[in-house]
Amino acid sequence: MAARQKSMSSSLMGTLAASCLLVTALWVQREAAVPIVSHCSLDRANFQQPYITNRTFALAQEASLADNNTDVRLIGTKLFRGVNMTERCYMLKQVLNFILEEMLLPQSNRFKPYMQEVVPFLARLNKKLGQCHIECDNQNIQRNVQNLKDTVKKLGESGEIKVIGELNLLFMALKNECTR
Repeated sequence: MAARQKSMSSSLMGTLAASCLLVTALWVQREAAVPIVSHCSLDRANFQQPYITNRTFALAQEASLADNNTDVRLIGTKLFRGVNMTERCYMLKQVLNFILEEMLLPQSNRFKPYMQEVVPFLARLNKKLGQCHIECDNQNIQRNVQNLKDTVKKLGESGEIKVIGELNLLFMALKNECTR
């Protein structure tokens, strides 16, 4: 009887050990699949400044009056297609960087006085997101950002104006996806 209890006890301990090992392996695998997002947040106070909010929206409004292409939306649901909620701020950082470097800085002499106030604000946000990165497969993000870039380049000057006309959408996307 004692031998039988010892045998069952050993069997139970073996099963318990195997179960713990399996649970640990599954936990490690799940953790590896979850993207690690670092420093991808902005302080909500950045978006609660009425003056810069009004300037951003006024700039977008002025540029949208010059936008003749109403069939294309750059900053919208299509941009986020296939991107996890936890990765959206990182993607917006990529979009913001492109818009600043390729569109706003070269166009800084247009849409005065708004551009001279909005560009430095967006540059500060971009700098605050400078350490934002993810450690996972970001193919969907890169594809979506590249599609945006390709669309803007294909539209030419109209694409540049459209980007400026959608700065209000970028502002709101950054506020919604990057603040906690």
